[in-house]
Amino acid sequence: MNSELFQFSTVTVLLLLFGFYGGTYLLSTRIKQSEGDADGFMVANQRIGLGMGAASMTATWIWAASFYAAATSGYTYGVSGPLHYGFWGALMILFIYPFGRRFRDLAPNAHTLGELIHARHGASSQLILAFSNILGSVISLMVNLTAAGALVSVLSPLSFQTGILIAGAGVLSYTLYSGFRASVFTDFAQLMAMMAIAVVIIPAVLFSMGGPGVMADNLSNLTAEQANIFSKEAFLNQGAPYFVAVLAYAIGNQTISQRLFAVDESHIKPTFITATISYGAIVIGLGMIGLMALTLGVEPLNGNMNNLIPQMVSTYLPPFFIGLFFILVIGSLSSTADSDLSALSAIMMADVYGKNIAKNKADPKKMLLIGRMTMITATVIGIIFASFALDILVMLVFVGALWGAIVFPVIASCFWNRVTNAAFTWAVIVALLVFCLVRFELVPMTGVLAVGVELLAAVGAGVVGGLMTFGFFGKRMGVIAFFIAGAVVAWIGVGSLREFTVLLASLTAYGVSTLVCIGISLTSKERFDFDLIKERVGDYNKPAQDQPDSDAVIAR
Repeated sequence: MNSELFQFSTVTVLLLLFGFYGGTYLLSTRIKQSEGDADGFMVANQRIGLGMGAASMTATWIWAASFYAAATSGYTYGVSGPLHYGFWGALMILFIYPFGRRFRDLAPNAHTLGELIHARHGASSQLILAFSNILGSVISLMVNLTAAGALVSVLSPLSFQTGILIAGAGVLSYTLYSGFRASVFTDFAQLMAMMAIAVVIIPAVLFSMGGPGVMADNLSNLTAEQANIFSKEAFLNQGAPYFVAVLAYAIGNQTISQRLFAVDESHIKPTFITATISYGAIVIGLGMIGLMALTLGVEPLNGNMNNLIPQMVSTYLPPFFIGLFFILVIGSLSSTADSDLSALSAIMMADVYGKNIAKNKADPKKMLLIGRMTMITATVIGIIFASFALDILVMLVFVGALWGAIVFPVIASCFWNRVTNAAFTWAVIVALLVFCLVRFELVPMTGVLAVGVELLAAVGAGVVGGLMTFGFFGKRMGVIAFFIAGAVVAWIGVGSLREFTVLLASLTAYGVSTLVCIGISLTSKERFDFDLIKERVGDYNKPAQDQPDSDAVIAR
């Protein structure tokens, strides 16, 4: 095997990058828009069709980390690794549907989930949701720019910082003018390219290394756990934590809810089903490259798992295919980076300015200026932090916990009329504090304390199972699933869950937020009229006099 990765010349890489971003920019200029169209900039006036919507949701869900993490999962856990990474991620897209349907019914003209929560509870709950989205989207942007820098530095003589700068400027160039519409429009083209290239590259690597026969002959190199498709180790270390984390990302991430509010109402269901299938197929396929490397006994270059896919492509494929792979990764990270910019601009435009500063009397032109300034600022911040090549694992864990802590309060607020603003706020705060104590091992997980935390985690497991069942089969089945899942995890997990810190902490965040939210809500005599949400959330392009006055609505 080659000890070094193949490298393109500086001119070749610059041509690939400028060709990709130049072509994407030209595509975005074909989008027609009206001056001062704030709603179009944020959610394309809720007119996105099935093809565009499904492609955009899939492309956004497949980010740069999907490539490396899927391959790492296959390399680490063997046969079941790619399935755990791809299947659970795909299933989460499908699981968003029933809750997304409810969000859309309550607030058909919303631009962010935060607007719905503001109409339901007020500013504090909304700003918690907005803060988590801002932090998450900035970190996601940084991750994708970091991946671009790493790819450029590995496959060319250009520096890590140069790759970051070009990717940041390229994504900003085509997103700045048309916002979300540019993100969706270019996502479609990027996904078509990703699918076409993946269909070529994955089989090409397989047959270049000798074909399925060679891979099957080398399955003996796998350990018993790696060869087991139902591996307990893979499920507890990869599948279960990923399942729990992705549910949190699905509910808390503005990039997903933005597409939910943008898709034409008649196309919501087929959009989610199509995105589920396409995501699973692509990501499981990418994970198979890691499994191929494992069967052949390949050692990641410099011990870095992120080099695994470039290493396999570089070793087994000619330069033309390596060029296709380069575009594949750049396209995937760009599709998510532009979604992060669109999400951040929508949050600042609607959640911060529209609801809390302008008080529902926003000037659309001023909103557009705020949105574009947000994109520029976020890109600069992303480039700066990405250039440091920081270890972002702690921040990603923190954001995942914050989103995990808000899942039950958000969903309950949209279905249960007794949830209060205090219940929402304190549920998230307490859950986040407990999560940090567990995840960062600030208290010893021994004795009675460890058992107590494991029981809270069992409640969290019940919440995850109950919510998923409730979404598709209703309240009665959801309650039954809650008790069954909670009891099973308590029976199995007490005494052993403490060994799996990431899973324990994530489930604990779900359990604590649920118990606090329910406890405080039951002490209140308030009953909320869900019809008020539709009145309080409207389009921003309408004249101010056509918008409902929030104070008047609240008074009613």
